[in-house]
Amino acid sequence: MVFWEGYVSDEAMGTFAPIVVYWVYAGFYQLLPPLDNYRLHTRKEEDEKNSVPLASVVKGVLLQQLVQATVAQLLFVLTSKTDASGTVIQPSIPVQIMQIVIGMLVMDTWQYFVHRYMHQNKFLYRHVHSQHHKLVVPYAIGALYNHPLEGLLLDTLGGAISFLVSGMTARTAVIFFCFAVIKTVDDHCGLWLPGNIFHLLFQNNTAYHDIHHQLQGLKYNYSQPFFPIWDILLGTHMPYKLVRRPEGGFEARLIKD
Repeated sequence: MVFWEGYVSDEAMGTFAPIVVYWVYAGFYQLLPPLDNYRLHTRKEEDEKNSVPLASVVKGVLLQQLVQATVAQLLFVLTSKTDASGTVIQPSIPVQIMQIVIGMLVMDTWQYFVHRYMHQNKFLYRHVHSQHHKLVVPYAIGALYNHPLEGLLLDTLGGAISFLVSGMTARTAVIFFCFAVIKTVDDHCGLWLPGNIFHLLFQNNTAYHDIHHQLQGLKYNYSQPFFPIWDILLGTHMPYKLVRRPEGGFEARLIKD
């Protein structure tokens, strides 16, 4: 039993809930006061280094979400399995948890290798992936600001593969994709807030991904959105330390061997 049962189908929730969650969670960060004592970059840095206006970022994210919603709806239609009464049989809670964990590992694997290749291939970086790095100072609403081709290959296709390999139903996918969206937005929020559960539970977090957006860290910390496993295994893991800036806030500094 879920709260939307009887009101909205699992397929509709799986399609549109992640989009709503994205804008609610990113909007929450956007509406916060400046919080200069918790920023990883100053507001001056954000204004000077980011070369894309907010309106263009919003349009880019909406385009990617349109593609994602279309693919999600198609996936759910093609994979839906019902019993004789037309009801989708839901697996047990332990099985759903296992499917979500598998989905996380599959998504991490897909995104690591596609992301890394987009940095290594000069043509793809120059013409595709560099669009995301125009936000040198990440912020929440820009989490899914990508070139349309990257949005399709990295996020949309990666999500579809995670869904198919894990074998989850549309109902489980609602939880999985909403969690993935929240984690991705948080990784780009640019704030190191006390008590942030993602900073406590995940080594791959806001500061970890901030390193990757810095010029010196472009070839490191490719892993996203959950675990740094592939970075650690394949030598692209870049540790960092958080240093208090005299004027307030923090700076994520690379620790090189």
